[in-house]
Amino acid sequence: MSGAGLLAALAVLLAAAAAKDLLRGQEIRLRVPRLLLGKLLGAGVGVLLGLVGAPIAPGRLSLVVLVGLPVAGFFGPDAILERRRRQRQRRLVAALPDALDLLAVSAGSGRGPAAGIEQLARAGEGPLAEELRLTVAELSCGVPLSAALASLRTRVPGSELATLVAAIERSRRFGSPLADQLRRQATALRRDSRRAVEERAARAAPKIQLVVALVLVPSVLLMIAAGLIANAGTLLAGF
Repeated sequence: MSGAGLLAALAVLLAAAAAKDLLRGQEIRLRVPRLLLGKLLGAGVGVLLGLVGAPIAPGRLSLVVLVGLPVAGFFGPDAILERRRRQRQRRLVAALPDALDLLAVSAGSGRGPAAGIEQLARAGEGPLAEELRLTVAELSCGVPLSAALASLRTRVPGSELATLVAAIERSRRFGSPLADQLRRQATALRRDSRRAVEERAARAAPKIQLVVALVLVPSVLLMIAAGLIANAGTLLAGF
């Protein structure tokens, strides 16, 4: 590899590592000033809101408002980061079945796992492609494939990437067919995703019924009652 290519790979490696650690809240030296500033701003806003809301809160709730709002403002940035982390993880897992199919095609054609990962990293978008680009950068810097895959498994929580890494390692060590394992994993992930969607739909049905019972039905009854009251004179004229 040329010197320029090695420098580019190192730049991608360092930038991607900093970005990923920033998002997951694991980069201490770079993130602490911004995170602490956000916490202090949130606590300050909470103090102002508490001072405004405490006098008008009934009874002992004034103390809860005065103390609870600054505490909520202080821990608010942590909740936001955790929410972003979960969203990123969901996007990564959602993109994994298609990536596994492409890796299976690459493995079936006789190409190695590193070549398939590089192709996905170059052509893909989203969190999964970002993680794979970091893995490719590590490989370009001379990191062995096993170590790069172990780093990928460490960076991304959950069993989905761990299963992929285990399949690649098993194929490299024992010569088991990689394409079949990747196809089976892709099928299992799609089945799990479909089951999760069905479970969310089942949980949403009672909520919809509750909204209909508590909001729509009373609204319709109020409209009917208003119409009856407005036309009460006409309706009672014959009596």
